[in-house]
Amino acid sequence: MALMTKLRDKTHIVLYTLLAAFLALIVFEWGMNSSGFTGGGVLAGKVNGTPVEYRNYEQVYDSLVDNFRRTSPQEEISDEIERELRQRAWNLLVDQILLEDALQSFSIHVADAEVLAAVESDSPPMIIRQNFINPETGEIDRDRFEQARMDPANSDIWLQIEEIIRRELMVQKLQRVLATTVKVTSEELDALYDRQFASYSATFLTLPFSAAGPDSLFAVSDKELNEYYESNRELFRQEPTRSLDYVSFPALPTGRDSVAVRMELEGLAAEFAASDDDSSFVSLQSDRGDTFNKRYTRADFSPAAAAAVFDSASLSDGALIGPVADRNVYRLLKIRKSGTDGAVVRASHILLGFPAGDAAARNDAEERAASIMNELKNGKSFDLLAREFSDDPGSAPHGGDLGWFAKGAMVPDFEKAAFGAAPGRVVGPVATQFGLHIIKVTGRDNRFIDCSEVVRSIRPSSNTLESVRRTAAEFQIEAVDKGFQKALGASGLKVSSTGPFTKNGMIPGIGFNNQITRFAFDASKGDVSDVVATDDGFVVLQVTERNDSGYRSLDETVRDQITRLLRDRKKGVALDAMLSAGLASSKQNLEALSRSLAGSKLVKASDIRRNAESAYDPFLLEALSGMKPSSVSLPVETRSGRALIALESKSYPDGMDPDEARRRLRPLVERAKTEQVIEDYFNALRREATIEDMRRL
Repeated sequence: MALMTKLRDKTHIVLYTLLAAFLALIVFEWGMNSSGFTGGGVLAGKVNGTPVEYRNYEQVYDSLVDNFRRTSPQEEISDEIERELRQRAWNLLVDQILLEDALQSFSIHVADAEVLAAVESDSPPMIIRQNFINPETGEIDRDRFEQARMDPANSDIWLQIEEIIRRELMVQKLQRVLATTVKVTSEELDALYDRQFASYSATFLTLPFSAAGPDSLFAVSDKELNEYYESNRELFRQEPTRSLDYVSFPALPTGRDSVAVRMELEGLAAEFAASDDDSSFVSLQSDRGDTFNKRYTRADFSPAAAAAVFDSASLSDGALIGPVADRNVYRLLKIRKSGTDGAVVRASHILLGFPAGDAAARNDAEERAASIMNELKNGKSFDLLAREFSDDPGSAPHGGDLGWFAKGAMVPDFEKAAFGAAPGRVVGPVATQFGLHIIKVTGRDNRFIDCSEVVRSIRPSSNTLESVRRTAAEFQIEAVDKGFQKALGASGLKVSSTGPFTKNGMIPGIGFNNQITRFAFDASKGDVSDVVATDDGFVVLQVTERNDSGYRSLDETVRDQITRLLRDRKKGVALDAMLSAGLASSKQNLEALSRSLAGSKLVKASDIRRNAESAYDPFLLEALSGMKPSSVSLPVETRSGRALIALESKSYPDGMDPDEARRRLRPLVERAKTEQVIEDYFNALRREATIEDMRRL
């Protein structure tokens, strides 16, 4: 199973990622020594004792930033993106040193003659292929390459290119060394042949954990819990973490701020109406740069804003509509044309979620859906039922309302049901990858407008921001002077907790904020932060936990996880016994056994293929591979309990030559195993390396 995942998902070889790291470094012209790193500067860290200078780290980071700006010119570098780019720069430097260590440990070298032979070969190195391909023929343009190579002005550059080629050849040698450990067995080829081509017909009898009895019968003691934690500590390995308590001071636009934005747009209305150059006007005046000559339907507005536009008595060609409040903006629209074309729908839904492949959870969802449908038939409010039962956190508080949407906005089965129903009708339950949906269509429209618009965001004014900041500062002073908890009690403010987070991770409840992360990892337990600005306003924080052990602590969350796992193991043993006894008493008749086992479910299926997307539990599919036709399995572990399998038949495509198919599969297996060996080797290097990260975010 893991092998096929590699064949499907692996699109590059790890060593070439590391080669790219070297290329990223060498082009910065640092005046490198043999290892690529100069000495004597301020350190960003060390890898196996090799120093990483801050200036080298910043050069790599700056290059990544430049590349980001070239490829994403419209996107701002947020705290999250900055942190990702900085971590990528650090990883490049670490991987380069590990690659250098690996090359030295295998005594891999490349002579000048080997570089020349590679340059003159029919399959030249990557840097030559990238820069001297003739786009018309797909071949190397040798004449252009030789002119560039022999040009005296390029002599210094050519020395760098030779070094890049030398490193590529060294990487290839290292790959070949590691590949010598790879052997493909006939058993592996047989397993892959079956996975790719076999088709099964089988009957599954599934039994959920709940069939073993209530949780109270399968108690997990503290001793068992602690023994599991100590024996499996590596499962709980993590980077150092911090936990914070914080008080938020949201900077929300006031009514005065909203009125100010509306008045700004009202002041522009006459000028916008008279403008002959809407493109320039929108470009100058709109907070969004893409609002010229657009086609909109109701789906492009909130429900209230859609009503204000499409139900307006002023809606006609050439009209100016607005300012219209739409979520956190005001929109002033200049209508060029209106008409009918296509359709949009407004709908509400009640989502009953369950994990994919969890038969017991799906059964429960189906029972809940039937109960809800019955209540709807008896006149119960859809709005109230959605608020009470829906698993969609975005729409449930709004009675399940999803607003208006066009075709293509929802998953296919949901879309088909919604667009196929008349307004006011309830349909479902409809199954999608998210669960079961009960859908109520509340509106349908087919109108559009072609227009340009000026959009202004409703933001808190400087006066509003300053007022909120002063309130936060007053609390911060109290927290420093009297203690965080005492200041909290006196203020009546609500405290929130982040829970554990890493230096490079998102801060739960807050998001990415470099200032908060620096405070959290520099401060001592109990320290109170300054007032920190966030996207939504300001926060004041206190460090509540520091964990530098390298492992998750045995907190309530971990205790709950282990308890569930050990309880399910005990239930699994009980289910094994039930199924084994049932097999004997029913003489391996799964239909008869299913009738006697409460909670069991019997599913018959044909044309089951393991290399295709499947609704079946992956443990069941894997168990099929070891079975012979006309046999019944022993109890099989599944995600949600246990199962029995009766395999009726196993077949292959007509006319297939098994030996030829295995011959074609062999190089695929060799490549996948080679990639796995290489990945495992470098993952081991990273785990065993002594990496000292001295950076400050």
